[in-house]
Amino acid sequence: MAKEIERKFLLVSDAWREEVSTSCHYSQGYLSNSERVSIRIRTSGEKAYLNFKSATLGITRSEYEYEIPLADADEMLASFSEGPLIEKVRYFVKRGNHTWEIDVFEGANAGLVVAEIELQDENEAFERPAWIGDEVSDDPRYYNVCLVTHPYCEWTD
Repeated sequence: MAKEIERKFLLVSDAWREEVSTSCHYSQGYLSNSERVSIRIRTSGEKAYLNFKSATLGITRSEYEYEIPLADADEMLASFSEGPLIEKVRYFVKRGNHTWEIDVFEGANAGLVVAEIELQDENEAFERPAWIGDEVSDDPRYYNVCLVTHPYCEWTD
């Protein structure tokens, strides 16, 4: 079974911007969100992906992702997506043996910026840059699937 081990953090400064190696814009929508699985379509440039992710809290979740034709993805997003699309720019910062992915959200989630790091093991050590703040891996509000129905602009705390 495919597993994703991912930790998510808030940022305390914009110093990460000086270290960005590349970036890309993502549009993504959810075709289904149940207690067991979320099904997502994501486009980035000329590529598109269908993604299945277990709907569990924590840093380890089952995940499957498959490349699909861009035209199909655009049609599915327009026809089947639940709620508004998540729009964001993802920036990549290499630190040691890891790559940090910093998501700067747009639209109803503008103002939200989170950093993610994927690991091979839940207890794997990694370099924690000075611009990393509190960990929010266990807070479902920061899951993209939750941002569709509870966007950042509506948060009160």
